[in-house]
Amino acid sequence: MTDLSQADAPRTGNRQYHIALERGELAEYILLVGDPDRVAKVSERWDEVELRRSNREITTATGTYRGQRISAMSTGMGPDNVEIVLAEVMEITDAATFIRIGSSGALQPEIEIGDLIISLGAVRLENTTDYYVHPGYPAIAHRDVVWALESACRELGVRYHVGLTATAPGFYAPQGRAMRTLPVRYPELAEELRRQRVANLEMESSALFVLAGLAGLRAGTVCAAYAQRVTGLFLEGAAKEAAEQRCIDAGLAGIHLLWEIDHAQAGDPRARISAMMSGKGGEPAPQTGA
Repeated sequence: MTDLSQADAPRTGNRQYHIALERGELAEYILLVGDPDRVAKVSERWDEVELRRSNREITTATGTYRGQRISAMSTGMGPDNVEIVLAEVMEITDAATFIRIGSSGALQPEIEIGDLIISLGAVRLENTTDYYVHPGYPAIAHRDVVWALESACRELGVRYHVGLTATAPGFYAPQGRAMRTLPVRYPELAEELRRQRVANLEMESSALFVLAGLAGLRAGTVCAAYAQRVTGLFLEGAAKEAAEQRCIDAGLAGIHLLWEIDHAQAGDPRARISAMMSGKGGEPAPQTGA
């Protein structure tokens, strides 16, 4: 029996309590998804899968992709779940790199449903991270990851935008959605964020950016626009699946590019930066969209 009253993080044997993993079962390059079913969609592209495990809403796969050891994990929905997953992952890894592959609602009219959105940082509408940092503390994506995701999108030839993301703690009232039976305290939230040039609205990235940043780790997010909050359009059917596939492709390509650069330029940050800016995809493209 595990004593959950102890001061240290709870474990079951050598395994972390919620993710049910122990040291050695995760790679140092991790793709995070919300939906547990998306883990299979990511790992089916790999050359080999060495581990599959599910516990609660957290499904994990670890394997090999083009010579890179890689993991994919579901977090479920919301910043509180991201906090649990990251805290436990950090206990059993050394210097993990995270890329979130997600879905979101677009807030700017030039972002079409199905487009990809790369986050520069996130507006912290949630309060999970307030238990770690001051409310004014910024949630910022790591610049290496932003660069890698932009390079991946250019290489894949997909439409993408770069901008700020807002992270809400829920889907309905926390995102200003009207409901028949419940009151909404901030019904103009989406419009207010649009006026502030926020690109998209989702539920996980600010927790990812703050916690990874506090630990000195790299993290970033690429989301598909499943909804357009300005026009009210939603993706459905084959178009939604195609957008999800593009997002997975971008996340995989981005994290693989980081792995290639890390290993080619290990130990020399100046050489690594030089490779990023010249030999591995050229100069960063101008930011597009929001």
